[in-house]
Amino acid sequence: MGDAGGNDDGLDAAVNWLTNYVLPKIRALTRRDVPDNLWKKCPGCEQMLFHRELAASLEVCRHCGHHFRIGGEARLKMLFDGGAFDKLELPKVSADPLRFRDRKRYSERLREGQAALGPGSDALVLAEGRIGGTAAVVAAFDFAFMGGSMGMAVGEGLVAAARRAVEHEAALIVVPASGGARMQEGILSLMQMPRTVIAADMVKEAGLPYIVLLTDPTTGGVSASFAMLGDITLAEPGAIIGFAGARVIEETIREKLPERFQRAEYLLEHGIVDQVVPRGELHATLGCILALLREPYRAQATLPALPSPAAQQPE
Repeated sequence: MGDAGGNDDGLDAAVNWLTNYVLPKIRALTRRDVPDNLWKKCPGCEQMLFHRELAASLEVCRHCGHHFRIGGEARLKMLFDGGAFDKLELPKVSADPLRFRDRKRYSERLREGQAALGPGSDALVLAEGRIGGTAAVVAAFDFAFMGGSMGMAVGEGLVAAARRAVEHEAALIVVPASGGARMQEGILSLMQMPRTVIAADMVKEAGLPYIVLLTDPTTGGVSASFAMLGDITLAEPGAIIGFAGARVIEETIREKLPERFQRAEYLLEHGIVDQVVPRGELHATLGCILALLREPYRAQATLPALPSPAAQQPE
């Protein structure tokens, strides 16, 4: 029995040595720091997408074409020629005018958003540069900042972008991605709706192009104001565009909504959107539109020549 106990003790010691000494050494030699976000699952086709391939395709799934949401900075780099632009600062506004609090203080929510995107940031980024060689001011929303909600900072930013476009005789391109008005600013948020309409009119009255690119999602007070006033309205594939959510509408009218209701393609079929443009074609499409609107003679020179009427006559 004594020998058996000794064998058990020896076995336990060997197991402990392997577990506590050998395995940690092996793990230390073979361990590699691998980030947790190397792969992303596509909500459209459920394929796993490698982050480098997804970035190379502008955050569009190569299997089903699903367009992932992207931030404002990424949007600017994608739209401007060569990704070069001059960023504009947002006007200063009162940080917490109503001293609002729900589960958190509003001021705390702002700090959390600015910690991720930078000091003084909000749901809108502004920049100026050239698209297809034509001067343009771009106001792009960032859904990651409190759902892209429109508060005073966003309203002031859109007014500032309109003034900048008029001052420099540039086109204004707005890229909304928003859940609507920012409830933490109450009536002050709702007041931004007419102010942004005035901003759009300011650009139009100056004879400058006002183009809206609707992305996922464009809803609430944003869709009920400046987002639907573009001289030309483009949309990304599959983007949700509307005022109230589909479930709320169904419960209100007590009817089943059509398939793909509030999707960009549905709105195109019903004349609300002028064109649905895949993300990879947006830069070229906007460049062509701006050239036609701002420099029609230059744009005409790049179009293929039509055959003369005489050449079309049968012999």
